[in-house]
This record gives sequence, structure tokens and C-alpha cells, in this order.
Amino acid sequence: MAQQLVYSSKINKIRSFALIQIFIGFAFMYGGILTKKIEWLMVTFFLIGVLFVIFSCVVYFWIGMLSTKAIPIICPNCENPTKMLGRVDACMHCKEPLTLDKDLEGKEFDEKYNTRKYRKEAKNNAKNNE
Repeated sequence: MAQQLVYSSKINKIRSFALIQIFIGFAFMYGGILTKKIEWLMVTFFLIGVLFVIFSCVVYFWIGMLSTKAIPIICPNCENPTKMLGRVDACMHCKEPLTLDKDLEGKEFDEKYNTRKYRKEAKNNAKNNE
């Protein structure tokens, strides 16, 4: 039986990371409530929890700014509007692999296509083939 890979949109991955940070922060603060008899430990747990929540807010702000620069496209599979970051990405709705790069059409989906190292190698290979 062939295993089908499910891809996730970069924007959704980063938003999920920020949401997890909020839950971790709440867990630390709850731990602070459970240790209220030891003041220094309670304060430490609260501060760590607040730092996680603040870091999450920074990540949400950053991905919001990044989302405004993303390329809006219509997914050819589900025909819903989605946003694309980088050379390859996945649809936010149906997880369909997407690319706007003509050189990558028909190739197997791999997130390495978004790295600078891969782009340098592709440029060097193109120069060597000429």
C-alpha cells in the first residue's frame, strides 16, 4: 500500500507553532498556581509562562507581516484562494503541493527547493550546462 504524504502550508505551520507556544505558557502559569506555597517557584513559573505568551505574540505578528507579502493564488485542485510563501508550498485548504516556478513543475514536492543552498546549486548547475 502506497503511503501518501500530507503537506502543510508554511503559514499554517508557523501559526500552529505560535498557538502551541500559548498553550505551553498557560501550562507554566498553571504550574505556578500549583506551586503557590513556594513563592520563588511560583513567580518563576509565571514569568516563564508570560515569556512564552509574549514570544507567541511576536511570532503571530511576524507571520501576519509575512502573510501580507505572500502571493495570493487560486488552488487548481480545490479552487479556493490560498497564499504561497517561497518557491513551493501547500494549499491551506486541501494540502495540494503548489509551485509557481516553471523549472519545478512535474518534480516531486520537496521543501528543500525553498532553501538558498538549493537555489545556489541550481544556478551553478545551470551555468555548467551552458
